[in-house]
Amino acid sequence: MDKIGNIEIRVVGKSGNIELNPENYDIKHIASVLQDAEDLLYPNNKKDRPLISYNIKEGSVRHIFKTPVQYIIGFSAILAQIQESKSIDFLELKTARAIENIQVLAQKKNYEFQFITSVKKDIELLINPSTKFFRSESTWVDAEFYFYGILKDAGGKSKANIHVDTEDHGYLAIETKQGFLMEQEENLLYKKFGVRATGRQNLESGEIDTKSLKLIELIDYNPKYDPDYLTSLITKAKNTWKGIEADDWLSDLRGGYGA
Repeated sequence: MDKIGNIEIRVVGKSGNIELNPENYDIKHIASVLQDAEDLLYPNNKKDRPLISYNIKEGSVRHIFKTPVQYIIGFSAILAQIQESKSIDFLELKTARAIENIQVLAQKKNYEFQFITSVKKDIELLINPSTKFFRSESTWVDAEFYFYGILKDAGGKSKANIHVDTEDHGYLAIETKQGFLMEQEENLLYKKFGVRATGRQNLESGEIDTKSLKLIELIDYNPKYDPDYLTSLITKAKNTWKGIEADDWLSDLRGGYGA
């Protein structure tokens, strides 16, 4: 059985003129911290991640998360690096975005967030209105992408999008226009498409900001085996390869390797 450690995110501030406590701390801020904590600990492969348990305690507001200690150790090292470098540019996208969310809330509500783990017991990272934990814009550029996958959902009440299940990038939500969806005469769902989209990409890591994707066009993607087309290509190639001995050509290409 895995040894369990914990992370505490303590929120210090006021609700009006009253010191923060679990009784006056809004549920939407609890929900936000819960989501951010998951992205901080396990930015990838959430389906197979270990259990994270949660409790909220007094002492301003103390969010307590418990999970296997090996992950706490790694997270403690990340906190130390953030505090030392005063930068989040080295973080994975979801982790960096979670820190930014907390930074925005700190500035908006005049809160201070104190990160403490069972590894060190001391405050390992402070985020408050005076800190500036945001990604450098210079590391992110606008780019164009092609994705291939099955369109699983389309629509949206306030903002239209399509959801495409891709093999290389997982399940992507791509913003589109309601007019585009209304113009489609055929049902798009559960069909395979190529998707041309714009979005943001990290210049250093190549990572794609999947929250920034916007549709340019859908490309019909129905690869079919066509024996006649294949035969015509072989016929065209025969003249090019006429007089060439395949074994000799391969041997020359390999430079004698494997002979």
